[in-house]
Amino acid sequence: MPDGPALLVIGECVADIVRLPDAPDRIHPGGSPANVAYGLARLGLGTTLITQLGQDSDGRLIEDHLASAGVRVLTDGSGAPTPAATVRLDEAGRAAYTFEITWTLGAVELSGAPPEHVHTGSVATALEPGAASVLGLVRSLREVATVSYDPNVRPGLMGDHAGAVRRAERCVELSDVVKASDEDLRWLYPDEEPEEAAARWLRSGPAVVLVTRGAAGAVAFLPGATVSIGAPRVRVADTVGAGDAFMSGTLHALASYGLLGAQGRARLRSLDGAVLGDVLRRAVASAAVTVARAGALPPDEEELEEALTSAPVPEH
Repeated sequence: MPDGPALLVIGECVADIVRLPDAPDRIHPGGSPANVAYGLARLGLGTTLITQLGQDSDGRLIEDHLASAGVRVLTDGSGAPTPAATVRLDEAGRAAYTFEITWTLGAVELSGAPPEHVHTGSVATALEPGAASVLGLVRSLREVATVSYDPNVRPGLMGDHAGAVRRAERCVELSDVVKASDEDLRWLYPDEEPEEAAARWLRSGPAVVLVTRGAAGAVAFLPGATVSIGAPRVRVADTVGAGDAFMSGTLHALASYGLLGAQGRARLRSLDGAVLGDVLRRAVASAAVTVARAGALPPDEEELEEALTSAPVPEH
């Protein structure tokens, strides 16, 4: 049996159709929440994913992929087609997405003991009518579980800007841990520096807000303190799933310190810079493994430990 807390991830699965110049298409299992669930299970944590999957070849591919890591998959049985995203990579491996997706998540019955931590974000919290279902489920579990959120902004799916900001801020207020990229924050708050937006989010409720900055590394905000870290130097295959691997690495590290779950919430809210620095090291090392190979393939525990030997030192 996996060690550590039981984790629940709520959100979309997506078939990523990866297109490179002068090369045949490749189809990879994807979707930000699904990638996080897969990464958590690869790191040995018991993980359940609530999602939508169609009865089609893409759905079977994704379900088999998740099962290979030990993810328990629960669906609403709606039969909606499996969402797809065309991922175009430039010469540096940077990804741009075009989506074909509906998100109509209905009721899903959770059996057994409630989860100790809930993660959500991305399209699942932005696209109605399913976003309302996700928010309701997170609220219902908030007393028994810690919560993490990653907006993972996809501009073409966010709807009107003001509504997207309101939805994101509602999720931030419910969360203990928030992760966003600097690009996410620039889209949400074009007249504000990402660091200023992250600090303001911190004041609205989370214990910690983490901002990823691509090749520049990441910075984390605590009340009264910040911790930053550079990115490990690796040869980039592509950036697909890098932020999701950072998120699963973060949660795995927090779990190892006993900082998840209702019993860990008070300790999480008194997190010190030294522990947070180690969490960041594990998060950037996890992302580095992922960008060094094609597709959203995060590390297992052995690969993460190896990557940590060359991870940078955080700055307080």
